[in-house]
Amino acid sequence: MGVVRPFDPRLIRHVPAMRRDVALLAVLGVATALSIVIAASALAKALAAFSVPALATFVAALGARAVFTGLSGVVTARMAATVKAQLRGELLKAAGNAGPVWLGGQRAGELATLTGRGLDALDGYFTGYLPQLVLSVTVPLAVLLTLAFADVTSAVIVLLTLPLIPVFGILIGWQTRVATERQWRRLRLLGGHFLDMVTGLATLRAFRRAGAQVAAVREMADRHRSATMKTLRIAFLSGLALELVATISVALVAVPIGIRLLSGGLTLGTAMLVLQLTPEAYAPLRIAGTRFHASMEGLTALDQAFTLLAAAPTAKASTPVAGFTELVLKDVSVSYERETALSSVVLTIRAGDRIALTGPSGGGKSTLLALLLGFVTPTEGTILIDGVDLSTLDRPAWRSNIAWVPQKPHLFAGTLAANISLGDPDAPPEAIDAAAKAAALPHDLGIVLGERGHGMSSGERQRIAIARAFLRDAGLLLLDEPTARLDRVSEAAVISSTIALAEGKTALMVAHRPAMLTAATRVLHVENGTVTELPTPALHPEPAGDPATAGVIQ
Repeated sequence: MGVVRPFDPRLIRHVPAMRRDVALLAVLGVATALSIVIAASALAKALAAFSVPALATFVAALGARAVFTGLSGVVTARMAATVKAQLRGELLKAAGNAGPVWLGGQRAGELATLTGRGLDALDGYFTGYLPQLVLSVTVPLAVLLTLAFADVTSAVIVLLTLPLIPVFGILIGWQTRVATERQWRRLRLLGGHFLDMVTGLATLRAFRRAGAQVAAVREMADRHRSATMKTLRIAFLSGLALELVATISVALVAVPIGIRLLSGGLTLGTAMLVLQLTPEAYAPLRIAGTRFHASMEGLTALDQAFTLLAAAPTAKASTPVAGFTELVLKDVSVSYERETALSSVVLTIRAGDRIALTGPSGGGKSTLLALLLGFVTPTEGTILIDGVDLSTLDRPAWRSNIAWVPQKPHLFAGTLAANISLGDPDAPPEAIDAAAKAAALPHDLGIVLGERGHGMSSGERQRIAIARAFLRDAGLLLLDEPTARLDRVSEAAVISSTIALAEGKTALMVAHRPAMLTAATRVLHVENGTVTELPTPALHPEPAGDPATAGVIQ
């Protein structure tokens, strides 16, 4: 977590559209400061010697101040909406480029909390704190200049006491920052855990673990409540401290003014002007300090968003990737925090190869596919596409040539046709229908699925993912156990279609059943992070037995 600053310059760099609004806010701040000085001067003149023009000027200045304040609110509201929209777009784009491996180790729920509740907390920063930050520069400066001409003694007192407010604000802000970061961290963990729990609620209920998770969520919520209350206590104390400092500072000016006025050393008009302007000099700083503490949660979320975006893979100049003739892995290793998934893999894949990946679960087969998808970056070694390092290619451009069937495809609420069209959103209805038939889907394309494919069996969900691959018509096919959870009839249909789909293309298929080997021209055995090429076996019928387990390849 970086340092939370009153104004983060990264905002301007990430959201260039802010520059116009910041400049407009500064102009409105100067106009507001001038209206305050004009109103105070006019009222002092009207009270010292009744003057109708002075009263009219006072009323007009108050109206102008109200207009400028309202316009500042409009500008900052637009600024908040612009910043939130752009940051959310960048975070979601970066998450999409990173793939299933969330940025910075973020879980889906934590990322959702950041892009939702976290960035929404910026409203208080933009609409509450930022206008006061501008006024805390323009108003004290205008007041000091006016007092310097009206009463030098009062101007000196104000000049010496003004720094006390930001100093106290900074001292209290250190404690507020620690408390707010703790509060945000617990909110992020709570949001991530809650979303993960809701997603797996059916599984938790099946294994009778829902009650334990409810207790865990209740405990996390209680910790977040305690952290929030600590933050609020500090914020209230900071408000009290800033009010006390401002009140004492005003008194240091007001008492001598009263004495000098009684002794005849000061005119009534000057005294009234000084007494009106002095509180105005402290007010923006005091309010800014209070609202800064109230906007700390949004600033903390903003800092985390920038940290994640800085760690995200950047878009790179793309070499054309319409197809390839050779894909080479040179001494590629992938290490996670506690294990090595792949170790010094040397592999050449030529266009047209249909490779079956065999081996026990956890051996590294899925990691090998994730490498080619760009979801995982090699810890050591390089991946070359016709001699070009994969890391230099634009990831979306590279993935546009890949059809991927994961172990657990994601389905969304909508028609079957809409779910299949995710493979190619521009595909005509007849192409979608052909893809569904190729994947042996028995349902009408108009049938409506629930979220995450509710209403479909595991095998049917898998076939929908395979239909997407058919529809995509990509040059490189990556299939992670495409026949998993299929019965014999469906498995035979999918294998037949897969052979037809892979004709003239390059395919890597994770195969746990011997039937998948019929579609392969090469067989690679992946175990304990090492890859060994095996002779292509003669095709034999699977032994009789349980269709769910017969002939499982290890």
